[in-house]
Amino acid sequence: MRTDMIDQIEMMRLIENLRGDAIVVPAMRANVGWSQVSNNIDRDVPASGAMGKTCSFALGLALARPETKIIVFDGDGSLLMNLGALVTTATKAPKNFYHFVMDNGVYATTGGQEVPGAGTTDYAEMGRSAGYVHSHQFDNLEDFATQVSDIMNEEGPVLVACKIIPNIRYSEERAASSGPVTRRTPEAIETLIEEFRSSR
Repeated sequence: MRTDMIDQIEMMRLIENLRGDAIVVPAMRANVGWSQVSNNIDRDVPASGAMGKTCSFALGLALARPETKIIVFDGDGSLLMNLGALVTTATKAPKNFYHFVMDNGVYATTGGQEVPGAGTTDYAEMGRSAGYVHSHQFDNLEDFATQVSDIMNEEGPVLVACKIIPNIRYSEERAASSGPVTRRTPEAIETLIEEFRSSR
């Protein structure tokens, strides 16, 4: 197996091609990548600003909508802030839950500070130990591409840890970013709310 790191955008493109009507919950910096590849923003629920809570939020969606796949893109730094969410997710055992951990070893949103355990933490093993039904780890796009279709057909909860090339947001970028922020329309939000209400 080759060892390098995965380009986040390329990995996300592969998932977008398989998503169907899944609801996607990207955390923090993952939302930057996902917003570039998503073809259905009305079914995207970005969790920017909810660092440490993305997995828990996505778990709530998975339990509320058991017939709909829920895909969560979590950062390693975000997950480390709420490791108990792994055990809670495994205990609730949603079959429709696909948890992708973007392991880049840094807090990319805040300037690239190294996360605790960078380079030594095995997130796939954490998922297995917590009780996820399936747990995978990838450090190159080629292997990921050959297996992602099968993974998306596994019964959840599924954890997929991917070694990702860091995409660090520096203070200059924050100061210079003045482009429009992509947001769902109020109608799209109402549609999702109605779907949740009708599923009860």
